[in-house]
Amino acid sequence: MSCVRAFESTILPSTFSTSGVHKTATTRPLLHYPTRLLYTPPLTFTTSLGNNILYGPSFRRIASIRCFSALTPELKTTLDKVVTSSKVVLFMKGTKEFPQCGFSNTVVQILKSLNAPFETINILENEILRQGLKEYSSWPTFPQLYIEGEFFGGCDITVEAYKSGQLQEQLEKAMCS
Repeated sequence: MSCVRAFESTILPSTFSTSGVHKTATTRPLLHYPTRLLYTPPLTFTTSLGNNILYGPSFRRIASIRCFSALTPELKTTLDKVVTSSKVVLFMKGTKEFPQCGFSNTVVQILKSLNAPFETINILENEILRQGLKEYSSWPTFPQLYIEGEFFGGCDITVEAYKSGQLQEQLEKAMCS
């Protein structure tokens, strides 16, 4: 779930997420902490001229926090089309020609060694895609491998399936269908 912080009229992206929890695709707020006034005691500031300036008690607004799903219905539809557009699709950091992550590079090298034709999508180019894809697959990390429109796994799962021969079987089955 991607959270945004509404600070008065400006929306700023937050730095936290709740990975690993099943989420529903919705655009309405999932959590809401109402805005409330916070009392600030008087403050004394010293200017560069040495003058003390007393600021009396004041009230400030505390921002409300609302969490929204990054996986909008439109993004879900687009992802459905992308993962079924090719037999093998890899969402990764970088491209197959220039991976920008060791885990992504590992999966690319495995797929190349099996001579599997595959398409790659660089998730670093679009933060909304990156966050939405985490919800779409219920998998918090990248790369993410899809075979015949179904989520197969990340790097660790792909490596294990490669070592056991399961990945090659899955890819051969996908190429024959």
